[in-house]
Amino acid sequence: MVERLALVTGAAGFIGSHLCRRLVQDGWRVRGVDCFTRYYDPAQKERNVAGLAREPRFELKRVDLGTTDLHGLLDGVHTAWHLAAQAGVRSSWGRSFAEYTSQNINATQRLLEAAVGSGLRCLVCASSSSVYGEAPIYPMPEDGPLRPISPYGVTKLAAEHLARLYALAHGVPTVSLRYFTVYGPRQRPDMGFHRFFRAIHGEQELTLFGDGSQSRDFTFVEDVTEANLLAAEHGEPGGVYNISGGSRITVLEVIRMMERITGKTARVVRSGGQSGDPHDTGGDSARAREQLGFRPQVGLEEGLGRMAEWMDRFLRGEPE
Repeated sequence: MVERLALVTGAAGFIGSHLCRRLVQDGWRVRGVDCFTRYYDPAQKERNVAGLAREPRFELKRVDLGTTDLHGLLDGVHTAWHLAAQAGVRSSWGRSFAEYTSQNINATQRLLEAAVGSGLRCLVCASSSSVYGEAPIYPMPEDGPLRPISPYGVTKLAAEHLARLYALAHGVPTVSLRYFTVYGPRQRPDMGFHRFFRAIHGEQELTLFGDGSQSRDFTFVEDVTEANLLAAEHGEPGGVYNISGGSRITVLEVIRMMERITGKTARVVRSGGQSGDPHDTGGDSARAREQLGFRPQVGLEEGLGRMAEWMDRFLRGEPE
């Protein structure tokens, strides 16, 4: 049996490293791409792929999709997953916006251009619930109004539009997935659960933006990984799907759950709300369930327990 070759951009990141590991386990050869931006410590990204680097079916290319000649990058690739992006809602304002347009829009367009005529079976593109902004209903279906309230959300919506355009105009078989608040082992250090667990573990102050009544639809990273595989197999070209875990609760409820899991008390310090953060998120994943067969398997308490175990190892400096 001929091994299939996958391309994964953002391979050293939070979600990308999980996807690469799963693909290798499933028998794929994986060409991983990452430019190791300094949005957060590149050492964490190096740690994410340290084990993969020893796998004979995995190769890592340190490539900036926004500037590098992409000729040949897709040679022999059966399926591609485009997860590379400049992340972070709060950091996307002001002068930083140029990084977001470069990494989220320009880089996506260049990869889509390279995919024209490449023979790809599918190109799965990572999008975000940030494209909805303050949604008028919850859970939010894919055909609801798209009104991002952060520059980051604007760039992710633009990337979605590009993916759809290249599907319509050039036949590139794109599928876009709107992730809802992904958490789990290897989560970025700027994200809420990572910050919360670090503060609780070290018995330090935990900064809570807003009053804690805001709610999120939390999705475990392994469920997101599964959704990516299902999208490549069953996704409609040019289509878009919500990927949500169905664990929508308030941030304060999450902190209380973390306290139960760790057996420690959180020293919560409240701060003002942040521009670009919606008060609530919640995704209707019926389309993903019906068309892709996506059914999240990991509930929030189980997922938080698994993340807490990883954070303990991570903070002790143990390898993956």
